[in-house]
Amino acid sequence: MYIILGSGTAAHYAGSRLKEAGNRVTMVDINRERIEALREMGFESVVEGDIRSEDVLRKIDVEKAKGVLVLTTDPELNRTVAKAVREISREVPLIVRAGRHDTGEDFKGLEIDEVIYPTSAVAEKALESLEELELNRNLKRLNSIIGDAAKGIAIVTQDNPDPDSIASAVALKGIIEEIGSSADIIFGGEIGHEENKALINLLGLQLTPIAKIKNITDYSKIALIEASIPGKNNCLPKEIRPTIIIDHHPYDPDKVSADYLDIRPEIGATSTILTEYLTELELEISEDLATLLLYGIKTDTADFTRGATPKDLRAVALLYPKASQELLTKIETPPMSSETIDVLGEAIKNRRIVGSLLLANVGFIRDRDTLPQAADYLLRLEGVSTVLVYGLGEDVVHISARNKDTRINLGDSMGQAFGEMGEAGGRASAAAARINLGLFGSAKDKGSLLKLAEEAITERFLKVIGMEDKK
Repeated sequence: MYIILGSGTAAHYAGSRLKEAGNRVTMVDINRERIEALREMGFESVVEGDIRSEDVLRKIDVEKAKGVLVLTTDPELNRTVAKAVREISREVPLIVRAGRHDTGEDFKGLEIDEVIYPTSAVAEKALESLEELELNRNLKRLNSIIGDAAKGIAIVTQDNPDPDSIASAVALKGIIEEIGSSADIIFGGEIGHEENKALINLLGLQLTPIAKIKNITDYSKIALIEASIPGKNNCLPKEIRPTIIIDHHPYDPDKVSADYLDIRPEIGATSTILTEYLTELELEISEDLATLLLYGIKTDTADFTRGATPKDLRAVALLYPKASQELLTKIETPPMSSETIDVLGEAIKNRRIVGSLLLANVGFIRDRDTLPQAADYLLRLEGVSTVLVYGLGEDVVHISARNKDTRINLGDSMGQAFGEMGEAGGRASAAAARINLGLFGSAKDKGSLLKLAEEAITERFLKVIGMEDKK
């Protein structure tokens, strides 16, 4: 059971919330009128007594409580009671309400697990309410936009979409269809990563390559998911302004424009934002969709260790019981393609270590999704905290990087090193770049071209992160 010492408004609110969650609650107060009022409100275990009394505290078995909350409006009384509780038990979880002018010094040495400061609590509640109101208002606007899409909505994902991009697009498609419009999920590039292929095949998802779309402007509206600038790592023509943008990557507000914009770089995955939408709209989340969204959050936060926020973890807590663990296991352990094995072998063979940085040239590649898989694998090596893997495609040099060194922000570093040469960006722990081959001059054969590319890539990246190549 939980024990609440004091029976004012805060105590009543806390007791009610604990009861609603199915917990047993004991309330203690010296005021007989408040005691009777609590009983009339349905609190079954209400004790009349002086909460400063050791006898009273022992009578209610305070040492056996799941948690003790001291919530009177008298801060001096709360400190006295906290001291009495600790004299009986140093193990029981203890939460105490502070006074308006109290500081941490007022509770020093009392071994209190958590001090609640009223001003901070009110501010946090106000911000929480503000977020809820903003979300509700945004969803009403989104509903209006979707309802006005007579010719359907094109949901454009990032090129070579990852699980977070796929999951978010599928969730948005479900919301659009629930509102009464239609939607197609459109992507550029290829579905190359084995786990992504398994995800699509096992869940029977329908994604349409941009090459099969005659004219994307035939749709009433266009939604850009997991990307924010048309043509940058997505197949949306640069001259087309999307109607809807939902993303979680860092962005430049001066370069992004849409009728509906929800970009939250502080969140670990776009799947978290869509989970929030589904919850607020009170839409059912099927087992397949829960599995998909959970896997999207899981991959984009590297098993919840990279950039995961309380909102991401709340989404995970909601999705986990609904998801299929068997399906997750099948998605996470697909057979590895022969090209992925070849690229990984080349990366291992050609790896070069500079401090804790590993650089690897894998030569010519057909599938760019083999690069992040190789980078993820190499980051596991002992003594390696940053990995840069690159390979030569038909028209471009593809670069993939992974990082667990908190001193390096890969997204910024890749942008500084390769942004002027092509496209580059990402997060602190994962980033990518693509560089047009024409920028490497007049090399007549691809072997020479790859050598020039290797020199430019390593020199630029090492310079940006402040490391000297001592090979």
